[in-house]
Amino acid sequence: MAPDHADRTDFDNADRGFVATLTPMRITDAAGAVVFDTSGYDFLDGDCPETVDPSLFRQAQLCVKHGLYEVTDGIYQIRGFDLSNMTIVEGDTGIIVIDPLISAECAAAGLRVYREHRGERPVTGVVYTHSHVDHFGGVDGVLPDGRGDVPILAPDGFMAEVVSENVYAGVAMTRRSTYMYGRGMTPGPEGQCSTGLGIQTSRGTVGLIAPSLDITHTGQRETVDGVPIVFQLTPGTEAPAEMNFHFPDHRALCLAENVTHNLHNLLTLRGAQVRDPRVWSRYIDEAIEMFAIDSDVAFASHHWPTWGTDAIVSFLSLQRDLYMYLHDQTLRLMNAGLNGPEIAEAIELSPALADSWSARGYYGSVSHNVKAIYQRYLGWFDGNPTSLWEHPRAARAARYVETIGGVDAVIEKGRAYAAAGDLRFAAELLTHAVFAEPGSEAAKTALADTYRRLGFGAENATWRCFYLTGDHELRHGVQPTAVDISGGMVAALSVEQLFDTVATRLNGPRAAADSFRIEWHFTDLDSVVRLTLSNGVLIQTPAPRSEAEVDLTLELTKPQLLGILAGKGLDGISHSGDPAVLQRLFGLLDTPDPDFAIVTP
Repeated sequence: MAPDHADRTDFDNADRGFVATLTPMRITDAAGAVVFDTSGYDFLDGDCPETVDPSLFRQAQLCVKHGLYEVTDGIYQIRGFDLSNMTIVEGDTGIIVIDPLISAECAAAGLRVYREHRGERPVTGVVYTHSHVDHFGGVDGVLPDGRGDVPILAPDGFMAEVVSENVYAGVAMTRRSTYMYGRGMTPGPEGQCSTGLGIQTSRGTVGLIAPSLDITHTGQRETVDGVPIVFQLTPGTEAPAEMNFHFPDHRALCLAENVTHNLHNLLTLRGAQVRDPRVWSRYIDEAIEMFAIDSDVAFASHHWPTWGTDAIVSFLSLQRDLYMYLHDQTLRLMNAGLNGPEIAEAIELSPALADSWSARGYYGSVSHNVKAIYQRYLGWFDGNPTSLWEHPRAARAARYVETIGGVDAVIEKGRAYAAAGDLRFAAELLTHAVFAEPGSEAAKTALADTYRRLGFGAENATWRCFYLTGDHELRHGVQPTAVDISGGMVAALSVEQLFDTVATRLNGPRAAADSFRIEWHFTDLDSVVRLTLSNGVLIQTPAPRSEAEVDLTLELTKPQLLGILAGKGLDGISHSGDPAVLQRLFGLLDTPDPDFAIVTP
């Protein structure tokens, strides 16, 4: 089954409340460099080309809409200025900003449009709905002078999850995000066609100001600038730290990123912790029970709002059922002995779900979400002993190619499968050819051609971006990564988190032959941390009680620690012992490659 293309409800809702926008939609930084530009999406004004799935084309037409929109009296949204939405709630003396986009430049541009039409109201509160960068990274654009006395609200555990997802694994996630969002691709009929969740990601200045008020329990009530808010914590849903909340005076419900107009990811293709569809579904049901009857509008940090109590209940109920259906049916088939890929082939959505636009897999997909559920319960191992100790991809590829009869034979067979329409197996065969002989231009071209066809046929925007980015890199090589996701967040990290980032860069095999202790006395924090290098591991001990011989002692502030980590040395820092120990530590750290290969060895 498929939804009805004649149904224009989503288009009507996406246009409702429009006030104004930027023309053209082009945002630049202080140096004049473009950080966000939708001019390449003019092709969405025409008919769907053969190189784009019609359902994805429809979703892109909705995602490309941009401007300032009135959601209800006193609540506005900036949509289409970045991947996510920025919501503005008018208070007694100023405005509360919810989720200030990825980049400071985009958030500032959205705020300017709001102020042009609603007046010069100061920012009197900020709310981060959850721990993903597109919901806090542009905070410096709405609070350019820092937090001051402006309260910043976030769900419990927010900072820990920001660091875990955006800093500890930040290099790998940033690289894979290049594929997931098609950052190196040109928008167009043969290129990037939205992300399904929004039109594209911005490339501006990413920052983070730590929250000042944690939301710790469901039912917690806070008043910000005269606006009462009732919160619902939803950990383990779309993010490990996330929350919905209700504005009782406005009869408006903010659903963060827990309910959007598509099937979301249970495991993003860029990488993340596997999300729990069971609790996700139950939190949506709880939101229905807590808030729906008292709501006239529901909005989220992506896509467009839903108006009317009955429509809200219907929309939330369908999304609730979608995640629970995937969970329960995956478990049913898993307990029947099927593994992840087998379940992904066997599972079918119920008719009502399959027939709904809001359940389509534009961002998440049934296929990779089912595999994520399998991973959540049973892990990477499918239970077959052969899978326990497989060769790495390049070594496995060499053996397959030898068995089949050489690279030329593999290319020939791969092209034959592609010609017959079996693009999936063609891609598998041709990947073996590329990994066995990465210098073969014929192998790379054949695989790139296959990826291109797979991309053109994908309903899922992130699958399209992955395939077409792979196509581009096979033909042209890796383009340098443009955005450092973690860089603008460093100042907001705790000392413990900063030392954790150092420990994750330690080259264990090289460090195993060395050992030392460094004691850090932070005068501004009134705290002491001892770092011990032992057996190739960097251990941090806060407030050490045991006596130990220390090789270097430093007296410094947290800003001076940031300077040391940035390579500024010990100038102006009081110390005793051997300062060369610090250089020994830095000499044992790896510098990660933000442009590591993905479609080639």
